[in-house]
Amino acid sequence: MPSTLPHEVFLSHSNQDRDFADELANEMRRHNVPVWYSQTNITGGQQWHDEIGLALRRCDWFVIVLSPQSIDSDWVKSELLYAFRHNVLRKRIVPILYQDCDPEDLSWKLPEFQIIDFRNSKTDGYSDLFRVWGLAYKE
Repeated sequence: MPSTLPHEVFLSHSNQDRDFADELANEMRRHNVPVWYSQTNITGGQQWHDEIGLALRRCDWFVIVLSPQSIDSDWVKSELLYAFRHNVLRKRIVPILYQDCDPEDLSWKLPEFQIIDFRNSKTDGYSDLFRVWGLAYKE
């Protein structure tokens, strides 16, 4: 995977994993990794469907939180399919294993990517994530 600082990361997740996604987005921002996250980037009155589409077209990295909830989410699947179809994102997909699940249940292509495991240690998970962009994790 290329070691390039992102222009902007799209954070795909199930709304049921919001607590973890909130923390993940905050840690990324704390490490100066710009992240588009629906909970903080969509404001009242905006058309969320349109905003997600605009963000997907604009972002140059795609981070997906994997859990039983996200595997069952039609929105997460749609966002991932978009990432697979577009050259900018295709080689810059970072799956994060948040809870036990089979990533192949979401897409048979996900195991091709380095899956970053947060299940046993958040510190190790963040270290591995930030290493993708050549950054050191600061606790």
